[in-house]
Amino acid sequence: MGSTSRRNHLLRTTVLATATAFGGIPAVDAALAAQEVDPFALSPEELFGATVVSVSKMPENLSDAPAAIYVITHDEIVRSGATYLPEILRLAPNLQVASSNSDFYAVTARGFNGTTANKLLVLIDGRTVYTPLYSGVFWDVQGVVPEDIDRIEVISGPGATLWGANAVNGVINIITRNSRDTQGGMVAVEGGNFENRVRMRYGGKIGDNATWRIYGTGLRRENTETPAGMPINDAWDNLQGGFRVDWRNAQDALTFQGDINDGKIDQNVPSDQKLKGHNLLGRWTRSLDESSDLQVQVYYDYSSRTATGAAGDSVSVYDLDVQHSFSFAQDHAVVWGGGYRQSEDRFTNPPAGAFFFPASRTLSVGNLFVQDTISLADDLKLTLGSKFETNNYTGFEPLPSARLSWKFSDKDLLWAAVSRAVRTPARIDRDVFQNIGSIVAIGGGPDFNDEKLIAYELGYRTQILSRATLSVSTFYNDYSSLRSLELSPTGTTPFTLGGSSGFLPVTFGNKMEGYTYGVEIWGEYSVTDWWRLTAGYNALREHLRFEPDSLDVAGIQAAGNDPKYQISLRSSMNLPYGLQLDVAVRNVGALPNPRLPGYAEADARIAWQVRKDFELSLAGFNLLHESHPEFSTVSEVPRSFVVGARWTF
Repeated sequence: MGSTSRRNHLLRTTVLATATAFGGIPAVDAALAAQEVDPFALSPEELFGATVVSVSKMPENLSDAPAAIYVITHDEIVRSGATYLPEILRLAPNLQVASSNSDFYAVTARGFNGTTANKLLVLIDGRTVYTPLYSGVFWDVQGVVPEDIDRIEVISGPGATLWGANAVNGVINIITRNSRDTQGGMVAVEGGNFENRVRMRYGGKIGDNATWRIYGTGLRRENTETPAGMPINDAWDNLQGGFRVDWRNAQDALTFQGDINDGKIDQNVPSDQKLKGHNLLGRWTRSLDESSDLQVQVYYDYSSRTATGAAGDSVSVYDLDVQHSFSFAQDHAVVWGGGYRQSEDRFTNPPAGAFFFPASRTLSVGNLFVQDTISLADDLKLTLGSKFETNNYTGFEPLPSARLSWKFSDKDLLWAAVSRAVRTPARIDRDVFQNIGSIVAIGGGPDFNDEKLIAYELGYRTQILSRATLSVSTFYNDYSSLRSLELSPTGTTPFTLGGSSGFLPVTFGNKMEGYTYGVEIWGEYSVTDWWRLTAGYNALREHLRFEPDSLDVAGIQAAGNDPKYQISLRSSMNLPYGLQLDVAVRNVGALPNPRLPGYAEADARIAWQVRKDFELSLAGFNLLHESHPEFSTVSEVPRSFVVGARWTF
């Protein structure tokens, strides 16, 4: 490819920009029209060239993206039968997903899958959904209609240069469909022994340039049980509704959307926990010329979790993000911008137990970023960039990265990357206290700093045959300043635990360090036009330690509880008479602490397209065992069945 061809390619890439994933503009609509088909009808070769946006914040072919990225397609989501986001995320072979009870899941990439799972950034249509309380995600209030998801782009590995702090071990970018692609109505009803759910959606037009949709969902999950078969009072339900409006003309695209939810988690004492929330998001994209565009996004997000006579938390988030992309000097594609987020966290302290001081805190994060993709040669690209971020707790942090990709044939990409990422303190790291009588047992973390990562990655992506693709990624992660729970070396209240002796109170510190390394492999093979196989494997090794002067009392296991390996295999078949059969099996290694055995499980779904607008289905989950533990010694995941019907009109 000569310089003129490279320049034209850069112009086309830049014009697409991030807006294609989050609303679209007319020039883009034509370019992507070929993708508005059933993904199962596409060959692996066509899927290999699918468009992704999460690696560079600009659309690029999956085959060109220099990162460990897996795309969960719309078709895979619908055919899986899963409607709860953590269960949908099991489709990504580069994620670890473990159920602790009916409503709580631990989801992460490349380890550190503890109860907080705080090193993974999750976005829904550009809205960050991790909580500043502990930097994790409350999955039970992240409802999305599966049929409305366009795709989920899952990056394992740091993405801090573009996405900021907390994008340490990975990024999950959930992208819903433009309202123009969800016209008409849909009603789906599903019931079973563990889950009952209903969802409705209707879309229409406003004149020639605008479309809209509204939706409503209801979900009820029943109690899980102990290993002895006794029910645990952890059933929950959630009602959610929302809307989306998309408008476009020759140069501009506008998206306005929002959601509201109301739910409840059963608890033994002192009362059930109530879940409430709502959000509004607006996004404007303008095509400035054939090689440049601008995007401005704002959103407001409110969520609360309260229980009478117990602890509660409510958070209001205000966010502004501005992004500009352009190309220059023939061989440069640049994206740059900045943003500001303010979160107001208000914690209701319980009558006894752990509490937060101060009870309320306002946190702010500001950032500027720039990234340049440079075409060094026809088949060689270098991507350099950095985000510069500042926050209330630790001040300024640079988050640079460098990525080199060599596409030595149309079907082969070799890439390497080195990146820096941090997890900034959450409120739980700085502000949590607990008294035992007159003794302060936990004294917050007044000096808690950022957890830091330097990551080294090497990957290879190829189309082996016309019907088969393969991706292999390896990584070495060097961590420092990881969270520890430290005794004081001096004081008046002596205390000994876990081999450490010192004085109370214990405080959160940064005296754990070490490294992890591993490999991630996945591939896809179309056996025939009607049968497709997808397989994945990942392995992880962790070597963590405390600094010599550490007086930690929590132990290395506090960093996370991760299996050494995970294997998955999915089979998808389009059978005669409108039948679809999907079977997925997974094998997950043992967990070290709390010690749990490895397990193998299988999910299956058969669907019958009775006619074009009506489908019946039967799905079974965790079919190999009546129940099994995944992340907890108290609660086990049950075998479940769901019968469903979906009507479109």
